[in-house]
Formats: sequence, structure tokens, C-alpha cells
Amino acid sequence: MVKKISVFILALTIGAISALGQDAQSASTDSQLRSTVAGQKYKIKGVVVSRDNDNSFVVRDAVGVDTRVVIDPNASVKTNGGFWGGGDKFAPNAIVTGLNLSVEGVGDSNGAVAVNKVRFDKRDLMTARSIDARVSPAEARLTASEQNAQRISGQIDELMAISNAAKGGAKAAQDTADAAVAGVNATNKRISDLDDYVTQSTATVNFRVGSAVLSPDAKASLDQVAASAAGLKGYMIEVTGFASADGSTKMNKTLSERREKAVREYLIDNHNISLRRFTPSYGFGELQAVADNTTREGREQNRRVEVKLLVSRGINQNVEVKSQTTTDNNTGQ
Repeated sequence: MVKKISVFILALTIGAISALGQDAQSASTDSQLRSTVAGQKYKIKGVVVSRDNDNSFVVRDAVGVDTRVVIDPNASVKTNGGFWGGGDKFAPNAIVTGLNLSVEGVGDSNGAVAVNKVRFDKRDLMTARSIDARVSPAEARLTASEQNAQRISGQIDELMAISNAAKGGAKAAQDTADAAVAGVNATNKRISDLDDYVTQSTATVNFRVGSAVLSPDAKASLDQVAASAAGLKGYMIEVTGFASADGSTKMNKTLSERREKAVREYLIDNHNISLRRFTPSYGFGELQAVADNTTREGREQNRRVEVKLLVSRGINQNVEVKSQTTTDNNTGQ
């Protein structure tokens, strides 16, 4: 009788481990949301980090503050119209996670912003949709796997109860159950690490005054980034542009965006890196200076684009974090 119980325990355990190997689990934590003042006007520019439904989502601005926005039924949702105005109209449900946009509205009684105007670039919408098309199915699978993991956990509890009731084969059954629990924990750990991205390597490309043109040295540095990415699975590339304090704040903001765009387009055009591999890019202008803008040397360091190669810890178990590579394009300035 004890022998039969041991065989039954072993079969159940193998089945549990096999089922876990085919599933995934994810966990999400809610960020601290800004509580708006009712009736106060707000204009927010940032990226959509989560969606409640077709008419409500959370926007994270450049300094990391999250705001929940609710789109009014008569709100204007359009792409930026360029020099001649206009722009294409969209329904609110066209907005997806990862889209860079700007919204305008007033605070409501629930601490959110009631939005009557939404604007975004058509190129940003295409990029966000490309990423969302791959991420959403994965999130659905991970949610289902989390439910399955809870079900299997209950089966393991029953398995351990049976093993404790058995006399002669109790020790063997306990060892088998412990191995099953360890397998579950190891699988869950790897699943939870799927969206844990760490910096594998970084590169900084500097520019001349008022320029967004890549020098040969800058291109060589980006070639190294692409070569490192070619051997990885589950990687993303973060591109961020900056400017020195030369010129007006508005001009420097635009210049930093042109610089990060030049870097992204070089990696896409010359190394066939897919759009889905890029995180939402941003140009900070004069913000986040790394050196003193009152000196020539400091301004040279601030005219830069930072490139980070990020890898998923869950997919790449042994991650080697390399030192930063800086390409100085300011020779002769």
C-alpha cells in the first residue's frame, strides 16, 4: 500500500513540474499617483504607462510623476498637425501603452484630470502600437500562468499531506515533494525576472554646438552597441538626448530630440534593429546636465546622447555589466 502511495505521489509531482514549465507569471506594482486639484487647469506631457479602459489611462511625465487622466466624450484626440495645422483624428481607444503624448484638461473630484485635448506624433503612435502588439499577448499569458501556479501550489499541499500520512515511504515522498516545491520556486523566480531589465552596457555620443550629425567615431561607437545586441535575447535599447545651455531652452529641447532621433535612425537603418527593441525615447534639452554649463568643457560634455543596452534578467541568466563607452565628437571645438 505504501509503495502504491509513493508511486502516486511521484506521478503527481512530475505532472506539476511539467505544467509549470509551460506557464509564466508576472507581478505589477502601482506607482504613486498625483492627486489633482478640482477645477485647476493641467497640461501634461509624458508617456502612457498603463490603461484602465478605453477612456482612462496613466501618464508619467519627464520627472517620473504619474497622473491618471480621463478623456471627455467630446475631447479632441488628434496627431500633431505640423506647420499648416490639422492632424488626423483618432478615437480614445487608439491610445496604447508606451505612447508619448500631451494632454490638457482640468482636475476632477476624483483626483484625476478630465482631458479635453490629446495630441501625439503619428510616428510615436506607430512605434507604441508595434510594441503593444507584442507585449499585450505576453501579459495575458503571464496572467494565466499565475493562476495556474496557484492551482499547482494547492496540488503540492495535498501531495505533502499524503506523504505525511504514509508510513514506510514517508521519507522518499517528502524528498520528492521538496524537489517539486524547489522546481516551482525556481520557475516562478525566472518568470518574475522576465520584465526585470538590467543595463548590460552603455555608450555616450557627444555632438558639436548646434549639431545633430553623427561623426565617424560616433557611428563606430554605435556599431559596437549593435554588435553587443546581436548576441542577446530579450534586449531593449534606451536612447536619451541632451543639450548644453547654448541657445534658448526651446531650441535646446528640439536639438536634443533631433540628436536622439539621429542615433535611433542610425541603429535602425544600418543594423536592421527592429522598432520594438527601442524603449520610448526622449529629449531632455538642458535638463539633467552632467557637467557645469558655465565652462566650455562642461558644455561639451552636456551635448550628448546616452545609449543603454538593457537585457532581461529572466532570459539572460548570466548578465555581464560592462563599463561605459564615451565617444567625444567635440575635437577642435
